[in-house]
Amino acid sequence: MSEPTAQQQQQQPQNGKERSKSTEEKEIPREPALVCKDINIKTELECLVKLLDGKIYKEEEVAMEELHQYLIEDDGSWALGDNFLVFVQRVLRDSQGFSPDTRIHMIRTLAYAALKDDVIIILHQDRRDHTLMNFAQDIDKHTPEEQQAWAMFTCNLFENVGPSEWLLYISEWEYNGQTISNIRVTTKVAVHCILSNCPQLKNIGSMILYNIAIKEVKTVFDDVAVELAMAILQFFQSSPNEDQIFRTLKALARFLEVSPDVQMIIQMIGPHPKQFAGKSERVDELIKIISRKVPA
Repeated sequence: MSEPTAQQQQQQPQNGKERSKSTEEKEIPREPALVCKDINIKTELECLVKLLDGKIYKEEEVAMEELHQYLIEDDGSWALGDNFLVFVQRVLRDSQGFSPDTRIHMIRTLAYAALKDDVIIILHQDRRDHTLMNFAQDIDKHTPEEQQAWAMFTCNLFENVGPSEWLLYISEWEYNGQTISNIRVTTKVAVHCILSNCPQLKNIGSMILYNIAIKEVKTVFDDVAVELAMAILQFFQSSPNEDQIFRTLKALARFLEVSPDVQMIIQMIGPHPKQFAGKSERVDELIKIISRKVPA
């Protein structure tokens, strides 16, 4: 899935709801995405304002006012000025000027914004600098709390069709000597989370994998399916709960449809999902589906 050109973006409706509606007519997810809605946006903004007090420029104060308009007064994303992502980038990257707590509240605020259908307009404004994806590429370098907040942001972007497609764009750019793309970074975040020792990250990671899997099969390419399947098999060696087992088995079953290499990996690496038989009816049903292609 290639990223839209600037001209194509201009041709899209500027009203997020119109865009989401027109897109959903073309692609309706088979099942609703799993998202993190337990975010008190008023509290997040209040904490962010206090932490930023005396540390930001006048134009950044305007950006905060615009963010309040967007999230609290429910104005559209048009309320955010052209320099909004420049402000976000400074908060995320200036470790000397801003504390980890500031970044956590900023990211959690973005996670709330990710639930809005017109957030896609903000994402498209980042097509040149890749502020958000570059930060995500470094997820293993951030504090555990920042990682959890970013995992929520990534997960919530699957709420609406446009942003979820953005996560899977294949257009490439160079960052720190590596060639990356949205889909490669999204994959890295999912794998990092599901294999983390942090229970919260593991749980959100299982949600992200599920959300990737329920997208149209064409958006998940062979190499990504293999990498994600390998992470799932490694995850099975931990002690996942029933919800996590269901999500990851759902993903594994879908990845089997995408890539013939996934079948070989399950056979060679294991463990076979049959070890979870009896956990629940829905888990048993997925084990049957997987076992048709990969006999136990």
